[in-house]
Amino acid sequence: MSYETINLIDVSKTFDDTLVLDNINLYIRRNEFLTLLGPSGCGKTTTLRIIGGFEEPTTGKVLFEGKDITHVPPYKRKVNTVFQRYALFPHMNVEENIAFGLNIKKISKNIIEEKVKNMLGLVNLRGFEKRTVDSLSGGQQQRVAIARALVNEPEVLLLDEPLGALDLKLRKGMQIELKNIQQKLGITFVYVTHDQEEALTMSDTIVVMNEGHIQQIGSPIDIYNEPKNAFVADFIGESNIVNGIMIEDYVVDFGGYIFRCLDSGFGEKEKVDVVVRPEDIKLVPPEQGMLKGRVLSVIFKGVHYEMMIESNGIIWKVHSTLMEPVDTIVGINIFPDDIHIMKKVMVS
Repeated sequence: MSYETINLIDVSKTFDDTLVLDNINLYIRRNEFLTLLGPSGCGKTTTLRIIGGFEEPTTGKVLFEGKDITHVPPYKRKVNTVFQRYALFPHMNVEENIAFGLNIKKISKNIIEEKVKNMLGLVNLRGFEKRTVDSLSGGQQQRVAIARALVNEPEVLLLDEPLGALDLKLRKGMQIELKNIQQKLGITFVYVTHDQEEALTMSDTIVVMNEGHIQQIGSPIDIYNEPKNAFVADFIGESNIVNGIMIEDYVVDFGGYIFRCLDSGFGEKEKVDVVVRPEDIKLVPPEQGMLKGRVLSVIFKGVHYEMMIESNGIIWKVHSTLMEPVDTIVGINIFPDDIHIMKKVMVS
């Protein structure tokens, strides 16, 4: 898992006078499912296109297994790409679409038939060989596109928001299928999405991007539980982000109470951002709370209730399986391991 397949070194990309990527450094390991995650315009698709050879960096270089491929065209790279628009050939049936790349390589008919059969089994489309692609559902078309890419046995598969056109139920099902396919084949997947749930569900590693910069790299658990800054905390999951002051190591003042925390290394009396996830706030009787608050609103979310609770001028978002009615006075407890302290990002 530790072997580095792809390295981006000091990669920047400018379109006209617009800087889209600013000095990106990133390595991708063999057999890894890595997701580039961020809002529209953050540079994630440009990064993917540079890996695939569809764009060249303005500065920097791309290495594949230690060799410089910065100026190598896409068809000479050991990568294949699945786009959001699947780009299937409407005049070909399923079998012909999957076999297209193999036919271009002039591989023997017997080998092509065997490889296509294996791919159809992998993506659960056996029996669909002669179907036209127009007769398939969105999810089935996506599987054909993935099979067409994988049949060429790339060392890296690039996926640019491939689930974006599917409805919610199909999307959730395909998330699991994609991860299963990646694990069965043991190849590297590089996946682009703006959907944090997709990233958390499928990835070994998540790269959070914003405005052409990498904000944080880590496992889904690390990214969710230990965000490096307010942008990551707000983009991954839901968060309460409030102003605080570090009194000293492991002691922070926010929300009208002085809390113990697990963070250190900040300056004395340093202004900080404090992140508390809605599910980590515990509601108790008012007399047992570190803070007291009044319930402003309640929404039933299916698995939990979402309550907005005002306390000392701060409105807290709280997720709980127990509902407190509007206008109820409640106690709020927040424990040290549920408090995440981050340095404030200075805006120039």
